Amino acid sequence: MRIYLHLTPNIQPVPFNYQQSLVGAFHRWLGENELHDGLSLYSLSWLTHGTLRGKHLDFPNGSTFCVSAPDDELLSAMVRGIFKGHQIRWGMEVREVTIQRTPDFGTNHRFLVNSPVLIKRPGEKHSKFYFHDDAESNALLTETLKIKMDRMGVRGEVKVRFDDTYTKPRIKMATYKGIHNKGSICPVWVEGDQRAVQFAWEVGVGSSTGIGFGCLK
Repeated sequence: MRIYLHLTPNIQPVPFNYQQSLVGAFHRWLGENELHDGLSLYSLSWLTHGTLRGKHLDFPNGSTFCVSAPDDELLSAMVRGIFKGHQIRWGMEVREVTIQRTPDFGTNHRFLVNSPVLIKRPGEKHSKFYFHDDAESNALLTETLKIKMDRMGVRGEVKVRFDDTYTKPRIKMATYKGIHNKGSICPVWVEGDQRAVQFAWEVGVGSSTGIGFGCLK
């Protein structure tokens, strides 16, 4: 299931590294939870409809962001939390909530991305990032999704791969809590059992889907 949060326009400038505030609002709405330290079995998007204004972003017509998960109770708890406090930051607050049930994508579907797909693994000195044109990337995307499927008890085969026919892939950097991350803006194909393809849409692909990376449209 996916919850869309439709937000009012901002009153104060929105910084480029706003994602930390969205994640903070999400956990505040959930209340006491242990999601901070666990595997992200949910997906948060980035804000839409932003306009560049010098060194910050502006949302004169408001914005939308979404939260997806296979766990309906988690999303229900979030919605209940919104009723207790719908403010986010910068004068933006939730004005409307809409719900989308998980569609049937079939067994092979090409997804556009709402946010960069992050593939990150520990290195000897620094974390190593993998991008859409790296040979290892597709296997790593598939590996991460399979780990999440096992954790949730979702059975079936699945493969994830970047669309290598896409003509305008790019790499985008985003900073979260002072850490610079680089991900790929490139569509992905998800192939496998019907429920596995749906699950990918619910939890996102790649690393750090719980802080806004790898959200699928």
